[in-house]
Amino acid sequence: MTNYAATLRDHVTLRCLSIDRILLQAYVPKLQTVGQVCTFLRWQRGFPIPSSAAFGKIGKAYERAVRKFAQENGIPMIRFEKGQNKEKTAAPYLEAAAQKGGEGKVVMIGLAQEKAVAWRSWPAKGQEKAAHPHMEWARQMAFVNHYYFYIWDPDWGGAFWKTNAYAPYPIWRWLNGHEWAKRQLEKNGVGYQALDNGFRSCQDINALQRICNRLGPGAVKSFFWRWLHRLPSPFTAEDWRAGYIYELAFRQFEVSETVVFDQPRSGRAWFEGVIRDHLDVGRPDRVLLYFDRSRLPRTHNARFRTRVITTGVDPNLSCFYKSSRLKQYFKEGRALRTELVICDTRDFGIGRRVCAENWNALWAVGKEANRRLCEAEAQDAMPAPDVATFEHVTRPSTDEEGQYASGLRFGEPRAMAVLGALIGFTYLFDGFSNRDMVQRVQQLLGAPYTVRQASYDLRRLRRKGLVRKLEKRQRYELTADGRRVAVLFTKTYHRLLCRGLAFLALELPQELSRRHPLITSWHRFNRELDTHLDRSFLAA
Repeated sequence: MTNYAATLRDHVTLRCLSIDRILLQAYVPKLQTVGQVCTFLRWQRGFPIPSSAAFGKIGKAYERAVRKFAQENGIPMIRFEKGQNKEKTAAPYLEAAAQKGGEGKVVMIGLAQEKAVAWRSWPAKGQEKAAHPHMEWARQMAFVNHYYFYIWDPDWGGAFWKTNAYAPYPIWRWLNGHEWAKRQLEKNGVGYQALDNGFRSCQDINALQRICNRLGPGAVKSFFWRWLHRLPSPFTAEDWRAGYIYELAFRQFEVSETVVFDQPRSGRAWFEGVIRDHLDVGRPDRVLLYFDRSRLPRTHNARFRTRVITTGVDPNLSCFYKSSRLKQYFKEGRALRTELVICDTRDFGIGRRVCAENWNALWAVGKEANRRLCEAEAQDAMPAPDVATFEHVTRPSTDEEGQYASGLRFGEPRAMAVLGALIGFTYLFDGFSNRDMVQRVQQLLGAPYTVRQASYDLRRLRRKGLVRKLEKRQRYELTADGRRVAVLFTKTYHRLLCRGLAFLALELPQELSRRHPLITSWHRFNRELDTHLDRSFLAA
């Protein structure tokens, strides 16, 4: 398929941008330091000696409250074994609750031993035998029992609430924005057909998108406070009145765009075209095949990667940026899902606290990242730039201010490495820096490439209009013309010139020479040319 971009234009029945999975952590701000912990135990709860033993009494009381809550409400409690699929175990209970409806209920409580950070205390050195020893405190990792409350909610559908009985009593919540949108469509009487946790079709596509746009932090907080007062808690009403209340923070935030094709073969053709066309353009560092098998350093200098994967028979393209990931996959053989998974909001300079400002910023980042990836793939399938643009790039020129820029000669190793380095999908997130360019060009060039050389190349790329500098930052991004030129150079050089010259090498085995039509045609041309020259010289 020569222009797979046309498939997204002519063979799509539904397009929906929505928030997908949301993982939040609730924490108590007044239990984050040693002084706050001691104040809570001594003055709020009245323990004469603030220690781990005091927290142990609170934790045991909480565990008894959970067992009592399950017994009084007829909720099954299941201990998860190592490697057991928790979602599959809870799925039948959630489906049964969804069929009954109602105001929501806890359908199952799971128990699993997992790692967690907990406050620990011990007597200070030299006071081990004192009647009232001074206690030292620190946060330590420990394997503790975690409770998974699987909840069916009338607004959110299936969700889970995870916590433990150890201070500082964190809570993790998993919600799904697509399931929230389904509940809102049902309340408004709009028919739809589900596609797993997305949408395959909808009677009113515009209403669907308006509902997805409406999801915000208010709905998330409403869910939290509604269930906080319905579930057992290690805190009492007096504790809440004293200010020991939870704040919410983002742990994972997914923004996805679902594009449903009119026929499965249209989606398959799109993916095959994209993967075939981007083995050298998307700059994957490796191509892997996984059969029925089911992150990254957080430092600024993390290594960038693009990976093309086939799981079973479904392709998957993933781009990594710091601890976040942008991925595309073929959902249920019917729809293209483009999804930004933000595992650390600070990757994009956004705070973790759940509020309208941070929520809107994350939504904007996800929307922009998904759009940029799809646009870049579409641009890569477009025709090459015109002759005037090609000459402007390859020959010396001046910009609007009269500043000189040397040409980027086609076939020159450094120019090819520079343009090939800049079209990686990873740079669609947040552009690229001088250091990023040095790292990638060195890999492609196979020779030393310095920061000074990168500065020179960036300067001429800017003056030719191929890159632009991001405002108030030392980072750059490709322009539309820049990507078209870079794609043309990369495709032509690697696929046509290098591959063609390799086939025409004289040292190729005769068996291959006889089989390949290009080689046989080239040899026939050489013989005819030699014959013509000989005849011309004899005639002279």
